[in-house]
Amino acid sequence: MKKLLSLILALIMIMSMAACSNEPEKPDVPEEPAVSEPSEPAVPEEPEFSGAEVKVGMLKGPTGMGAAWLMEQNELDLTLNSYEFTVAGAPDELTGQLIQGGLDIAALPTNAISSLYNKTEGKIVCLGVNTLGVLYILENGESISSIKDLDGKTILASGKGSTAESVLVHLIAENGIGAEIHFASEHAEAATLAITGEYDIVMLPEPFVTNVMSKSENFRVALNLSEEWDKLTGEVLTMGGIAVRKEFLEQNPEAVAEFVKDYGMSIEFTNENPSEAGVFIEKYEIAAAAVAEKAIPRCNIVWLYGEEYKTVLENFLSVLHAENPASVGGAMPGEDFYG
Repeated sequence: MKKLLSLILALIMIMSMAACSNEPEKPDVPEEPAVSEPSEPAVPEEPEFSGAEVKVGMLKGPTGMGAAWLMEQNELDLTLNSYEFTVAGAPDELTGQLIQGGLDIAALPTNAISSLYNKTEGKIVCLGVNTLGVLYILENGESISSIKDLDGKTILASGKGSTAESVLVHLIAENGIGAEIHFASEHAEAATLAITGEYDIVMLPEPFVTNVMSKSENFRVALNLSEEWDKLTGEVLTMGGIAVRKEFLEQNPEAVAEFVKDYGMSIEFTNENPSEAGVFIEKYEIAAAAVAEKAIPRCNIVWLYGEEYKTVLENFLSVLHAENPASVGGAMPGEDFYG
């Protein structure tokens, strides 16, 4: 009986263990994914400026001389912008191209830039001043020692319609001088007429002053018109500047900023290295190297832009406007003129 009871208990235990081993395993419960904060949408980076095509006009004279080093750098493909240069003998050769979009930037007399601003209703503005006083009265003789000595004389001049004419006319009028002025079509023609002996008194800018004196030893510098202007007005002659199409400036601010930097470096190189600069000046048919080297110290080539040029240019244009409003386009330019 005891054996039978033990057997029954053993069977019960075996069946209990089997039942436990057959219970289904609990399925693994996947962990809930961590909740992350929503990220800011990525802002695309501005593409790095890689340069632009810029069409630039310069004049034979200080403006072209100051740009010659830049012309060389551009030809060697060392500039970020790709420049297309036009070098002209007279401002009229550049103004039409600038208005019509054939040029983006052009070196012009400052009063001509003001006139273009008024003529185009603000579509042409000024970027900076690149030339101060460069006008001199040359004489073949010894009769002129002061501006009063021009009374009753005949003066050959160049730069009709430019700051050169305005400066000369203003100085003569304000000093009560009666002089007859004959205008050549451009500086080179006036220099030639003086060298060939057709005129004994001529007003010219550098480097044409040096050119005349190198070819005719009888000519000398009789008057520095920058000094005469300062005596009369107390202001600085701001004769040359850089004009830019406003549309181009607004659509290509980085290209214009690059030009401002490049042109400033070119002018600095020219003033500090007249001999080396002369090589480039001759290469680009602006002036002979020997003439350029001697002329650069008297050319007053500068690069004033931003706030540093506005006051001096505004004062200069005010004097011209008071003398003859037509010389600056009929009215003083507005605040948006100073780009």
